[in-house]
Amino acid sequence: MAAEDRLLRTVCSPGDHVLIPDDVFQGTVRLLELSLARWGVRFSAVDMTDLDAIRSQVRPNTRLVWTETLSNPLLKVTDLEAVAAIAHEHGAVCAVDNTFVTPVFQRPLTLGVDYVVHATTKFMSGHADVLGGVVVADTSALTRLRALQWVEGVGLGPFDCWLTRRGLKTLPVRMRAHAAGAARVASYLQTHPAVTAVHYPGLSGHPQHALAKRTLDGYGGIVSFQVRGGQRAATAVAAAVRLFTRATSFGAPESLIQHQATAPTHGTGTTLPDDLLRLSVGLEHPDDLIVDLDQALATAGEVFS
Repeated sequence: MAAEDRLLRTVCSPGDHVLIPDDVFQGTVRLLELSLARWGVRFSAVDMTDLDAIRSQVRPNTRLVWTETLSNPLLKVTDLEAVAAIAHEHGAVCAVDNTFVTPVFQRPLTLGVDYVVHATTKFMSGHADVLGGVVVADTSALTRLRALQWVEGVGLGPFDCWLTRRGLKTLPVRMRAHAAGAARVASYLQTHPAVTAVHYPGLSGHPQHALAKRTLDGYGGIVSFQVRGGQRAATAVAAAVRLFTRATSFGAPESLIQHQATAPTHGTGTTLPDDLLRLSVGLEHPDDLIVDLDQALATAGEVFS
């Protein structure tokens, strides 16, 4: 969040407008609502998969188009090259949160994006022992950001940097393992009778699967799905898992499950379905994860009707 805040305050000035996805990470929404709004920056939300809708929502004072490679938590796929082009046509800059897929699977700067943000807390460090974030851009675009960072003292400590550097050494291997496990879990979930929807761009039925296949080198380790029976059923599934840990976050070696509508990171202003569960598929064997989900879905079976 410090990285996001620094980028927003570097790019934007009082009176500017920011365009964000309609299912963006709620930490971004809260930053804009609670902090940047008092500074005179306004924002609006749009479906970033609809290019015509983006064009219609850009205002004369739009300074920044903020998007996500894969949206959090519905995993919509953004056409980054097209969104960046729209931003530039209107004199705005484009920033993308690439945390879900990392540079292993997507390199947004090569597609015309101006700034890339990563929560290094997640896959980049990869061991659930770091809190951090980074902004990546062409060197010339970082000059003012670095100057303000130095003045305000917003930076990681040396040990956090060391831990992140350690994690980067294994990032490609870990990301391929996360993605392979997620694909197996997603395929299983879409065949389960209690599951009404599975959101994973690697599935052929995903609305933007063709775009994902064309623009991504892999589909990441996050899967979200919906179950019959609404919030009661979804929370029952989350309560019944044994191998998955019920926790907010993702990108760790351990697999996590989170009920999105009641999660602390998706509260204020969220319009997420109350039957939605998000999985961070870790590095356990996918067969074990599937067995755990199978027994959890069976245990919660009486509330699916």
